[in-house]
Amino acid sequence: MKHVLMPARLRRVVRDWFDSRYISRADHRRDVRDALWEVQTLGREVAALRAETDGLRREVGRLREQPAGTRIDPARADRWDDAHRLAQETAAALERVLQNEVLLWQAVDRVSGGREAGEGAPAGRTV
Repeated sequence: MKHVLMPARLRRVVRDWFDSRYISRADHRRDVRDALWEVQTLGREVAALRAETDGLRREVGRLREQPAGTRIDPARADRWDDAHRLAQETAAALERVLQNEVLLWQAVDRVSGGREAGEGAPAGRTV
């Protein structure tokens, strides 16, 4: 690069033109510092995610090592079967009781309806 004598005003115009086209050293240093800070922050976040993933991997491994199914005690299974059988029998018996109650009320309604229609009372009784 050659050094040329030029007036100060022209030198200032040229420097202003260069400064407007390029960033200053201070701005460049600030940008580098900000980029470095972001890289360090991302590095910490990646390290935290890796630690969390390692914890999850250990948990998955521990869960995989557990037996696939739980074993049921035969005596307990027999009690459950008995309880289920008794529940079904109780439900069937209650269904029959409710059906009989419906039939009883239908008979009561027929008897009450016959009296209102003018049919006589049963022998030996007066209403």
